[in-house]
Amino acid sequence: MLDRASVVDQNFLDRVSAENFPAPQSRISPALAGLSREDFIQLAESQWISRHLDIQARLLKDKGEGFYTIGSSGHEGNAAIARVFRHTDMAFLHYRSGAFMVQRARHLPGTNPIRDQVLSLVAAKDDPVSQGRHKVYGSVELFVPPQTSTIASHLPKAMGAAWALGRNPSLEIQGAIPDDSVILCNFGDASFNHATSQSALNTAQYLAYKGTPLPLVFICEDNGIGISVETPANWVENCVRQRPAITYLQCNGLHLPDVVLAAQEAEEIARREQKPVFLHMKTVRLLGHAGSDTETQYHSQAQIDATEANDPLLHTARLLIEAGYMTSSEIVAAYEAIRERIAAEAASAVKLPKLSDSAEVCASVAPAFPEAPRPDVATQDLREKTFEVGRQFKYLEQPRNLCQLLNYAMTDLMLQYPQIVHFGEDVGRKGGVYSVSANLQKRFGEARVFDTLLDETSILGGAIGAAHLGQLPIPEIQFLAYTHNAEDQLRGEAATLSYFSAGQFHNPMVIRIAGLAYQKGFGGHFHNDNSFAFLREMPGVILACPSNGADAARMLRECVRLADEQKRVVVFLEPIALYHTKDLHEAGDNLWLSAYPHPDERLTFGAAGSHGDGKDLVIVSYGNGYYLSRQAQKVLADQHGIECKVVDLRWLAPLHRDALLAAVAGHDRVLIVDECRKSGSLSEEIITALVEDCPKLPQIRRITGADTYIPIGVSWQYVLPSREQIVEAAVSMVGR
Repeated sequence: MLDRASVVDQNFLDRVSAENFPAPQSRISPALAGLSREDFIQLAESQWISRHLDIQARLLKDKGEGFYTIGSSGHEGNAAIARVFRHTDMAFLHYRSGAFMVQRARHLPGTNPIRDQVLSLVAAKDDPVSQGRHKVYGSVELFVPPQTSTIASHLPKAMGAAWALGRNPSLEIQGAIPDDSVILCNFGDASFNHATSQSALNTAQYLAYKGTPLPLVFICEDNGIGISVETPANWVENCVRQRPAITYLQCNGLHLPDVVLAAQEAEEIARREQKPVFLHMKTVRLLGHAGSDTETQYHSQAQIDATEANDPLLHTARLLIEAGYMTSSEIVAAYEAIRERIAAEAASAVKLPKLSDSAEVCASVAPAFPEAPRPDVATQDLREKTFEVGRQFKYLEQPRNLCQLLNYAMTDLMLQYPQIVHFGEDVGRKGGVYSVSANLQKRFGEARVFDTLLDETSILGGAIGAAHLGQLPIPEIQFLAYTHNAEDQLRGEAATLSYFSAGQFHNPMVIRIAGLAYQKGFGGHFHNDNSFAFLREMPGVILACPSNGADAARMLRECVRLADEQKRVVVFLEPIALYHTKDLHEAGDNLWLSAYPHPDERLTFGAAGSHGDGKDLVIVSYGNGYYLSRQAQKVLADQHGIECKVVDLRWLAPLHRDALLAAVAGHDRVLIVDECRKSGSLSEEIITALVEDCPKLPQIRRITGADTYIPIGVSWQYVLPSREQIVEAAVSMVGR
């Protein structure tokens, strides 16, 4: 098979010179679409630039100097969409958006989209977006957050951004873009079928159906194929046309005037009526999926030739000549001049330095920001007035359980940070399954505390979008196991944004997750999930896990500081079984209740807690394991004469090795109590840290959950660590 980039390139030159064009797709002229001669030539130039960038990407790859060949050829009609919308209309783009980016840059004189994209192709450290970490479309000035290449994973956060944009005026929050902006999101017809895509579309129509403002334009760029799998004819439109509360529009992506008119209609509906639009742009795909794609494996040569003959650049050239805007020779000359300009940029870019060591690569995973003054705690009068909604103020000085103190902490934080929004399943009128959010909606209103539909993908995507618009989201995932439904919104999107933007974009949030096991006789593995390894392995994500109410309140305040000041993505994992626990050693002792810490108090990120100073043994744990270890500590002292120190790690990712080493220093025996499964558990990392970093290696033993799911009924107790197991292991280690 011939190099299709060269074939398509030469076909364009030959057919324009001969004025041999494909049949017209529409009778709408540039003038009828409101485009002047200068406007239309500019759109054509954006298309030509995008095409030459695709060609140059393959030339660079062949020489080992470029690293990305998924191009935009065939999709150049999206330049017309970029022309219609403002550059402040935040755009979440997929990887065939080259012409869109070129045209959008024209809204902001002084930008150089050619150089920016070439730098990205060669992974140059001077790339203004990712600084050589990935080939992405992105720009702070053009309000284009960079995306990963995960299929459709950017749709939920686009939906979330539109959701937040419609809510900002009532919250008196001025985000990064004007209040009358629109959110754009484009994707392919193959991505349309992905569950993540359907989640976002369903949530958009659900919100619109309820009358929620949602200035959002989904742009489906339909080229009829996903890598090698064809999309059935009329599949997308037949699936979308009848959806309630979302306007379906269609345009021909080969014909720029048609795209302009459809985009103008979409803008009118989204901007003026605050309603979601599905803009279906039909087009073709040229040059295969990527440079490594051999299209003859799944298409005949006749099919390939027919598609290439329908090149959108040929349609644009015909319109230029018919309108009298340019001659064929002028088109060829302009096209070749762009080739030379891009080649010159590439020749310069390949000489530039790349990221050269691990520290440079990792620098944007979690960049540090200067400390900033925190907002003032609310006045006593305002606090009293707020807490009296629910008649809780009189209880603030009384010992309360973890659930209640989290509720108090959320109340104080929402008073302190007016940009906080709290949402999830049942968090509104019901106050959450376990009452953590009780009365919050009454205290702060439905604009700040609200229920979502039962879709974790939309909850987390909504949080990412809200963070882009200046809100500080605290979404709740009802149970740990439910997070698996939406894991990619964390791993593929939230966790990677700072990395792919060299720290220029952020989606700060604190995700509250009710989880872990020990719920006696309740729920089975979906409500008793003791495995959170997937949360620990995401670079840049902080995982906090309190064991008691006082710690929970102070840690949650630190988590909000980390999100607000340090722009971090934080997961706050709450042990369900300890929410309402009062007693530690015997019924009625109330030793697991805590007084509510003053709103100014917080626990420093990474700081571990401890109880006791016994030298016989140190027990290291967290969450439910810390509670059980505290019980075992008394039994060991009273019945076996063994004096222990019990350490609560609190911060589970990243593991603060210095705090761990300080906690076990001076002890010859370390017992790790880890309620997670044996495989993939935190205890594995703890042991590794001790082996690698302890000056003198102590005796180490661990107790973990079994490698199984949690059963219903009473048999859960056989697969999770217990007080008795801790006592037995400690006695065995000490030898008494």
